[in-house]
Amino acid sequence: MPKPLVLVVAAALVDAQGRLLLAERPAGKSMAGLWEFPGGKVEPGERPAQSLVRELHEELGLVVEEGSLEPFHFASHDYEKFHLLMPLYVCRRWQGEVVPQEGQRHAWVWAADLGHYPVPPADEPLMPRVRAMLEACAGM
Repeated sequence: MPKPLVLVVAAALVDAQGRLLLAERPAGKSMAGLWEFPGGKVEPGERPAQSLVRELHEELGLVVEEGSLEPFHFASHDYEKFHLLMPLYVCRRWQGEVVPQEGQRHAWVWAADLGHYPVPPADEPLMPRVRAMLEACAGM
């Protein structure tokens, strides 16, 4: 029997120093303790970028313009009960300070330190590309 397709959207938030924001999945959620890109499910009738703007505000209290979201890559991963499809955008401009709204921990991570943060299986193939992007930003 085919598995349901779950569409989520995520952001690689990169600060002025060239660090990436990762959020820890809180206790009680699936994959608790793993670190991930902020984002969430695309709601019916929403475009992915529109969903990401909403999720970044709900999760982190940030105000992001859709024009600040640059399509970067995507993940397609087959979990046991569903198939995940996740567009990943890079965002370098937002308004406000990161204030986790759901009690999750977060960390600003340098490219060289990404390997110290375990991520969900769907995110693993994205990490080398994200690391290379961060290293390229640092070399600018």
